Amino acid sequence: MKLTDENLRFLHDSAVAAARQAGDIIRYSENSALDVKTKTAGDTLASQVVTEVDLLCEKAIISALQSSCDAFDLGLLTEEQGDDGSRLVKDYFWCVDPIDGTLSFIEGVPGFSVSIALLSKAGEALIGVVYDPVSDTLYSAIRGKGAWKNAKPWQLPPVSSLTDQALTLVCDRSLEAKPFYSELLCQFETVANDMGAAGLHTLHNGGAVMNGCWVLENTPACYFKIPKPQQGGGSLWDFAAITCLFEEMGAVVTAFNGKPLVLNPADTTFMNDQGVIFATDKRLASVIQQMKVG
Repeated sequence: MKLTDENLRFLHDSAVAAARQAGDIIRYSENSALDVKTKTAGDTLASQVVTEVDLLCEKAIISALQSSCDAFDLGLLTEEQGDDGSRLVKDYFWCVDPIDGTLSFIEGVPGFSVSIALLSKAGEALIGVVYDPVSDTLYSAIRGKGAWKNAKPWQLPPVSSLTDQALTLVCDRSLEAKPFYSELLCQFETVANDMGAAGLHTLHNGGAVMNGCWVLENTPACYFKIPKPQQGGGSLWDFAAITCLFEEMGAVVTAFNGKPLVLNPADTTFMNDQGVIFATDKRLASVIQQMKVG
């Protein structure tokens, strides 16, 4: 079946409600002792830790979205429940990360969020919902209809208003651990100077989802992950919702080579072979592609 505009609005509102439910669970658990476990996932600590709160949030989200799955024949892909293959069979599927940035959550620092997206089988991001429980901020978007921040229309500021802004590089933990990180910062300082930006600013400790939101909040800004052979480098649920946000705001989201990001590959949910670039403008994305990294 083809989803109508009315269907998409209903599903958007359902995802918003589900994300807020999960956010309530997170806030209720913030001062509690966490039972931290490890799981078989990517090659970084950030991808291998899970708490009972992740599982409680996922259970709540699945329960909240189940009626929409039944009504619209939707598939479901969640980080902790795993890939049941429905994403490759159904016309549309929910893509859920109950707590993206679990390591930040464990450490008690900002950078974690709830992420829910609706994707088509072809890999189009139709709905993106991100809830930041730390700041009580709700980001959302519907394909072709725009993006919102706390239910108010959200757009990137015009370029003419950025003359006093620093260039923001959003860094995840894996990038900071690279042996070329210091050299990379020097390259970005040069980029900032060439752009006429007021220096270079870096943001740290976020999961992939909040990293993407921080890019949109700090124009001009960028966040990227370099392709690698090892499994990891983010998964569908890390990039699905923020892809919808970026596309609706006219920002840039691509694989590291500049080609469209493939959000529903048949053989894996990992994105390590593609890498990603999230940037507030095409020129900045192009500069990243040409940088000497790795």
